Amino acid sequence: MSDSEIFARATRRRRRDRAAAAYPDFSFVRQHMLDGLVERLEGVQRDFRDVLDLGSFAGDLTLPGKRVARLDSGFGFARAAGGVQADEDRLPFADASFDLVISAGVLDQVNDVPGALVLARRVLRPDGLFLGAFLGAGTLSTLRASMFAAEADRPAARFHPQIEVRSAGDLLGRAGFTLPVADVETLNVRYGGIANLLRDLRGMAATNLLPDARPLTRETLARAAHAFAERADPDGRTAEKFEIVYLTGWAPDPSQPKPARRGSATTSLAQALKGPGAS
Repeated sequence: MSDSEIFARATRRRRRDRAAAAYPDFSFVRQHMLDGLVERLEGVQRDFRDVLDLGSFAGDLTLPGKRVARLDSGFGFARAAGGVQADEDRLPFADASFDLVISAGVLDQVNDVPGALVLARRVLRPDGLFLGAFLGAGTLSTLRASMFAAEADRPAARFHPQIEVRSAGDLLGRAGFTLPVADVETLNVRYGGIANLLRDLRGMAATNLLPDARPLTRETLARAAHAFAERADPDGRTAEKFEIVYLTGWAPDPSQPKPARRGSATTSLAQALKGPGAS
């Protein structure tokens, strides 16, 4: 790991290996992402044959009739999916190998997100499609507030940097994708206590990967649990947010529509604002 990297790669691999065995019990957030991505894919009138599942977990992405290659940074997940173990920002595939790249639930844990997107674009054939989803800004806002309340005197770095939806769209454009689109969806989950939320985060391999993270003491956890419970609804359950950012981008191809040339409009803005029949 270099000094400039945000996440500890070895820690990430260990956490994913630890989560692999019981992952189906904790896959609800990724499954929600996959449902959203497949829904977007169904709206595309194209035949995609060669697919890369980028960050495959256990290989729960199913696309009948497609050839799907799978990659995961964890050995346990890669083995379970019959795929390749590698990091998303260090792809081992040749350029122009796939028609479609789908990535669900991993880009928020990648050290070099711009680099990963560039590589995803490079392994796509011209006019190939990239569909991605990851946890963005606003995720775990209740847990974040509870931990801050528990460590107000000496807060520790316990949460990953988060990408806002507007920045995500900019990253697609910078990576060389055309027709980039980024949108966000909120998934609310209600918990009976902070322990249940932490269990889910461990099970989905979504815990703290920052290097030199300070251990969580029992006293801090107890204060955080109290703060979390104080935010509960009348039925005793506390709502937590998972903000899912969806990305869509195309590998460049001459056949794609181009933005109009500046100055080529035949109607002025003033005329357009007057509406039909105006003079």
